[in-house]
Amino acid sequence: MTSLVLRGVRPYGEDPVDIVIADGVIVDLAAPGTGDGEVIHAEDLVALPGFVDLHTHLREPGREDAETVLTGTRAAALGGFTCVHAMANTNPVADTAGVVEQVWRLGQVAGLVDVRPVGAVTLGLEGERLAELGAMAHSAAEVRVFSDDGKCVHDAVLMRRALEYVKAFGGVVAQHAQEPRLTEGAQMNEGELSGRLGLAGWPAVAEEAIIARDVLLAQHVGSRLHVCHVSTAGSVEVIRWAKARGVDVTAEVTPHHLILTEDLVQSYDPIYKVNPPLRSAADVEALRAALADGTIDAIATDHAPHPHEDKDCEWAAAAMGMLGLETAFAVAMSTMVEPGLLSWRDLAQRMSVQPARIGRVSTQGHDLVVGAVANLAVVDPDARVVVEPSGLASKSRNTPYRGMELPGRVVHTIHAGTPTVLDGALA
Repeated sequence: MTSLVLRGVRPYGEDPVDIVIADGVIVDLAAPGTGDGEVIHAEDLVALPGFVDLHTHLREPGREDAETVLTGTRAAALGGFTCVHAMANTNPVADTAGVVEQVWRLGQVAGLVDVRPVGAVTLGLEGERLAELGAMAHSAAEVRVFSDDGKCVHDAVLMRRALEYVKAFGGVVAQHAQEPRLTEGAQMNEGELSGRLGLAGWPAVAEEAIIARDVLLAQHVGSRLHVCHVSTAGSVEVIRWAKARGVDVTAEVTPHHLILTEDLVQSYDPIYKVNPPLRSAADVEALRAALADGTIDAIATDHAPHPHEDKDCEWAAAAMGMLGLETAFAVAMSTMVEPGLLSWRDLAQRMSVQPARIGRVSTQGHDLVVGAVANLAVVDPDARVVVEPSGLASKSRNTPYRGMELPGRVVHTIHAGTPTVLDGALA
């Protein structure tokens, strides 16, 4: 097999090397200009392990008007991702072995990134009976992450049973922390601004109370808990307290919660309507600090595509969610790398290594060393890109970064040794 050479690339921004790839693995880290094989010129570019997203909505089956596995994985590859976890709130819901295998096989056919289906915790996401957790875990899709994302597993007994059940196969329950009674009709972050705008408030305690309950349940049964899209300073403190007690809890933060604040809601533009809602500047600061110090383990996109008719309407009727796959790296660079909160190696931990560990994805999240599976994102840290919705690969256009200039650009993505993105375009 012909070798592939990333010529003069800088792993983690360090000294340049030639990364030589063959048979899907890194076979040599050679002196610049000496690697033998088909050359991709990558001088002055930074190589990182391919990104792993723990939280992607691919919408298929059922909402192919918003996204498909093919279009979503195109967006993922262009964003530097080599693995995504496809959330269960499809139609039909991914609550059986049959549905998760369908999603997994669609990912295999697309062939751009690894698609790891997330199984529902409860049947139909209805919060009444556990789904077929064991059957999904032992299916061809080998599901290890279970979530009712979009809805909270609000029944404490069901949550306990789910946490106990997944222990048998090393799974994790990923909780969408939202106490439903405290958020009935909620439209935005609760505070002075919500009162002034006349929009029903979404209190921080609705998230924090569920996290507090669930870390205690996880400790009680000795199981793994993952907290989806953490959005408040109070949630950070609960997770920090739980980790100090030895609870096996991990957490993610979205790119949009690292950069956008509730002030944008003053425009009443539904592009900024999201679950959980955009929070205060103080919350954003706390989230960045928690990601930097490791209290929050991972960046996850919560890529949530919607067709234009679900967003181009009045605020109250609009769907919640934002695109995230193609802009995640740039937002992370803007909020965490450029200010010096994370190094390149730290960013690789938050966007690749830790997400792969949490999702139990053995082929992803490896260091850039000889023998590692060749999943890489090669980025240009000096580029500046203005986000244009019409240029995105997603089937939907609901990006909150329209017209915003962001730093950094994914130039190449290598998936299992094969280029899926070359010079910023699909190979």
